[in-house]
Amino acid sequence: MAMEIERKFLVNGDDYRRQAFASDRITQGYICSGHGRTVRVRLRGNCGYLTIKGPSLDGGLSRYEFEKEITLDEAHQLLKLCEPGVVDKTRYLVKSPDGRHTFEVDEFYGDNEGLVIAEVELGAPDESFEKPDFIGAEVTGDRRYYNAHLRVNPYCLWREKD
Repeated sequence: MAMEIERKFLVNGDDYRRQAFASDRITQGYICSGHGRTVRVRLRGNCGYLTIKGPSLDGGLSRYEFEKEITLDEAHQLLKLCEPGVVDKTRYLVKSPDGRHTFEVDEFYGDNEGLVIAEVELGAPDESFEKPDFIGAEVTGDRRYYNAHLRVNPYCLWREKD
């Protein structure tokens, strides 16, 4: 099992699209989500994935993650077992200005339309990184922005309250 260390940010504007070197449509569902633990099934491009994540540590900065590539057929079958609701988004990959990090920028659809979040994975919690100009406020550790939470409490229900 690997430790995932990442920071999350809101995104300003749509310049990330121009800067992206790749993008994929992602659909994901949750077989199980609760107490900070999730079992997720994901379709990304022509691949399927099964991911298990543990509870967040360090105020949401890190968590244990196990991910295994599965066949598309297996992913489609497992999606039938998922809790109600799916997360639908396009993920854009953008290099940091110094080229040392890759930001994953997720543009959400459906009930999460209008939400765009960028994540950067780090090797250590205190690792420095250079932010692209479209990076906005940090939301690391804010559970509202977790994909499993967006599935049951979508952005359209709470964005106007902020």
